[in-house]
Parts: sequence; structure tokens; C-alpha cells
Amino acid sequence: MTKEEIIKPENLVYKKPTLMNDNAMHYCPGCSHGVVHKLIAEVIEEMGMEDKTVGISPVGCAVFAYNYLDIDWQEAAHGRAPAVATAIKRLWPDRLVFTYQGDGDLACIGTAETIHALNRGENITIIFINNAIYGMTGGQMAPTTLVGMKSSTCPYGRDVKIHGYPLKMTEIAAQLEGTAYVTRQSVQSVPAIRKAKKAIRKAFENSMNGKGSNLVEIVSTCSSGWKMTPEKANKWMEEHMFPFYPLGDLKDKE
Repeated sequence: MTKEEIIKPENLVYKKPTLMNDNAMHYCPGCSHGVVHKLIAEVIEEMGMEDKTVGISPVGCAVFAYNYLDIDWQEAAHGRAPAVATAIKRLWPDRLVFTYQGDGDLACIGTAETIHALNRGENITIIFINNAIYGMTGGQMAPTTLVGMKSSTCPYGRDVKIHGYPLKMTEIAAQLEGTAYVTRQSVQSVPAIRKAKKAIRKAFENSMNGKGSNLVEIVSTCSSGWKMTPEKANKWMEEHMFPFYPLGDLKDKE
């Protein structure tokens, strides 16, 4: 059988979502952002919401998310994505509205916006990328940095006597009356990617069905900030991040 005979549409087992643009991504090798972008694109396509989706891009590594997904986007000031999403969803209730935020944007600058939007039960989805560090600006300590974890601003490791404890935003969100679905996932393996996609789909459907606010945390790697190879970063995440940020659904009103 020749190569030309093999390369046929009926033999295709995987293709890039049509919503993903051909722009080369700026993310570092091993970063989880690219995988999550792909999952979001796949879910939007499968839901047939290509023309009725609005994403809110953050400040941080994912600031250029709008370069990669061919949907409507709105850039928000640092941490204000949930407030912008609230306005858009209230003005256009028939739109699928989601924010895409890292731990610095969501759990530091935007803590108030995040908690109050979730508590109000806004029919939006918040995609929360948690790599426990400020990846974009030099690897500083984030609210989610683990105890003992080293960063550029805590080179001897996070000390609770000086820096306090890591903030578990997803556990907080699960306690709020306005949240419908709160879950923590990851994308370091094929089974994990499948679970994460299922979670994003459920959150998006809840948003469109008016069930309340949805938070999907993705525990992620930052190979550059952690100063590890992608392979070691995945292993480190499994050994150190998952025990403190356990995966699974924390709240599902259904």
C-alpha cells in the first residue's frame, strides 16, 4: 500500500479542531495551556456553539489565548475576567461565556471578582489553570505555591510563617451557593485529558442551561518556571501537586 493510498479522509484518526488557528503557540514546551486550548475548541465545536461563544482572556501566560481559538474574545484587565464575563452573559444570555485564567490572575489580583461572580451564580464557566507559580513574569511565588516549593521570590521555599498557606480556590468555590459545578482536573495523560474534556463540556452545558456558575480547575505544569524538563514536570506535578490539590469533582448539583 502506498502513502497516497493510506492518506485518505476515511483513514484519518485525529485532526486539529477547526476552531484552532494556524498560529504557532508561544507557550513553552511541556506547558499545559496548549492541551486545554484544544479541549475547549473541541467542546465548542461539538456543542455547535462556534458563533455564540465569547471567551475572556486574562493577564499572564494565556494573555494571547485569542490568537489560537477562532471565536469572539474580550481581553480583561488583570483579574477582572469574571466581572467582564458577567456583563457579557447578562447582555447576551444566549452566549456561551467563559473565562480563561491562571492562578495569579484568578487567585491573587482577581480573588474578589472570582468569588463574587461564583457566589452570584452567574451562568458562566471559569477555566482555572493552576501551575502554582507566576510563569509569565519570572517564576515568582503565587497564592497557590506549595509549602516548601521554591520560586524566584521564595528561593528557600514557601514558608508559612512568612508567606502564609497555599490558597485552595476550588475548595472555596465549592462552598458558595451560586456554584453548580466545581471540579479539579489535569491534562498530563490521555485518561486525564479525556476527563478534563468531559468536565469542560459539563461546565459549558451548565452555563447554557442556566444552572449557575461553574469552575474547572486544571492542575498544570510550568516546565520553565519549575526549571524541569516536561517529563520531570509531569512527574513532579503528580507527586507534589496532586496530594495537595486532589483531582475530581468537588461539587455537582445534579
